[in-house]
Amino acid sequence: MAVTGGPGDARGPVADDEGAVVVAPEHRVSQPIVVTNTLWAAADPGAYPTGPTEDTHLADFEQSGQGRRDDARWSGVLEIVPTKADYVLDLIRANSLWPLLSGLACCAIEMMSSATSKNDIDRWGMFPFRASPRQADVLIVAGTLTTKMAGPLIRLWEQMPEPKWCVAMGDCTCSGGRYKRSYSTIQGIDRVMPVDVYVPGCPPRPEGLIYGMMKLQQLILARRGHWPERAIGPTVPVDV
Repeated sequence: MAVTGGPGDARGPVADDEGAVVVAPEHRVSQPIVVTNTLWAAADPGAYPTGPTEDTHLADFEQSGQGRRDDARWSGVLEIVPTKADYVLDLIRANSLWPLLSGLACCAIEMMSSATSKNDIDRWGMFPFRASPRQADVLIVAGTLTTKMAGPLIRLWEQMPEPKWCVAMGDCTCSGGRYKRSYSTIQGIDRVMPVDVYVPGCPPRPEGLIYGMMKLQQLILARRGHWPERAIGPTVPVDV
């Protein structure tokens, strides 16, 4: 069996006699670190009188069970038609995504570029960005979410009609990014609201956002018939 060279060996991983790749311990991917879903708080309460954000009511709403209803189906005749109608409706939803204008920081420039003629996100059934949450079903959060902006962002999310989805674009949106452990930054929007697709990068290219939206289309079709099981509150584990 062939082995991998040391840290100074430029050959990197090699294959053994059976064709399997052998990776040295120093070249292996480390296990991800999962941080408990707790918002930042100062050790001295008098240092920052405002304190952390208090916009955590989505988690309480999910625990209450009041939101566990099938909001994705239309009432009336469609409640008794065969399930094939649900499949057709989800095909329509997946190919007519209407994102909401929600640029918070520098990632918004890449989000705008995805709608230009060079990238043309419309080719994949993702329509131009809407300026009203009542006319959108995809919330693309592009940029750093501060504790002061968390309230307005959640308000926009609550004003969007069901069914709706959320895309976290950029490292700051996914995990705090270069402002990790900052007193004024939410360490990932999934600590205050549900997230369906993560698009990492600082900033991600327009192609990355388009790929994330295409994965969202696959996710919409995969969740057919499971709308009451959707995430309502934060999607970060609490009991870690």
